[in-house]
Amino acid sequence: MKGLPVFDLAIIFIYLVGMILVGFYFSRKNKNTEQFTKASGLIPGWAIGLSIYATFLSSNTFLGVPGKAFGGNWNAFVFSISMPFAAWIASKYFVPFYRNSGEISAYTHLENRFGAWARVYAVICFLLTQLARMGSIFFGIALSLQALTGFSMQIIMVVMGVCIILYTVLGGIEAVIWTEVVQAVVKTFGALLILYLIISNMPGGVSKIVAIGQSANKFSLGSLKPDFIGSSFWVVLLYGFFINLNNFGMDQNYIQRYHTASSSKAASKSIWLCVWLYIPASLLFFIIGSCLYAYYEVTPDLIQSIKHQVALERLPINSSPATILNLENTLTPADYGDKIMPHFMVTKIPVGLVGLIVSAILSAAMSTISSGMNASATVFSVDIYKRYIKPDVTERQNLSALHIATIGFGLLGMLAGIAMIGVKSILDVWWELSGIFAAGMLGLFLLGIVSRQSKNHEAIIATMIGIAVIIWMTFSYLLPTKYEAFSYPLHKNMIIVVGTLTIFLTGIILTKLKNKKVTTTN
Repeated sequence: MKGLPVFDLAIIFIYLVGMILVGFYFSRKNKNTEQFTKASGLIPGWAIGLSIYATFLSSNTFLGVPGKAFGGNWNAFVFSISMPFAAWIASKYFVPFYRNSGEISAYTHLENRFGAWARVYAVICFLLTQLARMGSIFFGIALSLQALTGFSMQIIMVVMGVCIILYTVLGGIEAVIWTEVVQAVVKTFGALLILYLIISNMPGGVSKIVAIGQSANKFSLGSLKPDFIGSSFWVVLLYGFFINLNNFGMDQNYIQRYHTASSSKAASKSIWLCVWLYIPASLLFFIIGSCLYAYYEVTPDLIQSIKHQVALERLPINSSPATILNLENTLTPADYGDKIMPHFMVTKIPVGLVGLIVSAILSAAMSTISSGMNASATVFSVDIYKRYIKPDVTERQNLSALHIATIGFGLLGMLAGIAMIGVKSILDVWWELSGIFAAGMLGLFLLGIVSRQSKNHEAIIATMIGIAVIIWMTFSYLLPTKYEAFSYPLHKNMIIVVGTLTIFLTGIILTKLKNKKVTTTN
């Protein structure tokens, strides 16, 4: 570990101050909740598209994807391939639905459809998903900056969190969107710069990278066999489709942006702009991971310090040198993949450029965290505060509640990030948590949209069954050995697929049985 040169620190400082000044600039307009949550519906579609792209391209992508490619292959890229299918459904059905409803919260219609319990359930799932997302991203910031500065990960999360909270509270959704437009450009440029620096430092250049990647099967998208136990092509494709359907159809982060557009057409175009930007951008990060693998294959002596750092993080403080060395010798590329890019930045990127790349990583994290904070605060205000705590809230009181909630969720996100210190893979943790929380939400939403005949009774039973299935799938690995036959057999990324379909199909079947019974009785 080493400290950053003053010039690099100055670049990072200027970037952070610039983001905060954007918040101050837009704070002049934020005199009511309409402006804070919707920007009065005056944001152009292209800006919203870049904003959504920036939210997708978080530090989980910036650090987690190269780490995943370094430790494995391009299997996770199939997630990006699934996006157009979900985007088509979202632009055709979800955008008009939400725009016509006029409700800023994505979950108000669930109460109108099935009752208050459905809204509360979806809100809880959403808020838990956001805390998991923000926590994993705070962790990603700290992971990279710790290697560069030597400061503890906790201190880094707190300092960065304060900056993010400040401009998000001041500027509302408009500041979030316009800072994300800038951040989208910064992070994309940063990724291209990293790729150039890796290739320029690589003995043998591109041809050597390709040769090493091919010999290690680094470019594989996963098995095409109908295998749902391992992380096959089909598992990731299904997972990606359902998660992206949830993102575009149930996630307040995106639903809220539909309302900031001037028309449904502009909102739909923003989704497609995000998709066509994110697919090549995510591929770029897989290429970076494969390039890093090749680089460290030809310079294996550099790996030892990374293994040592990982071993120290996983073992108790008073562990003996022999114990540390034993653990180091058992570590595989998958165990330290997330450490690789920060290490390359420390050792190989020249002064000045490090500041730019750290700013890019910060922008990748800040864009997703700020939108998550704003969306969580909006949901709290509409679905909890106004609905249950203070129905007769004044405009001023509601705006204050939004500000307080934004700060509160930012702090909770930081705490979640601190709790994740020492995990094996950022991307794995985020995928697992989001799949668990999103499964029930999406199943209930699809039931309400598709089956107009399904009522409260069918929805409650279907959701209870779905939750039971999700709990079993998530925690059945804890069962004693003698009950191993009852363990969930599929890959953990199938939880959202099975959970969503369980609620949706159960609701459909119950509705058909009810209608058949009514018809028979008549």
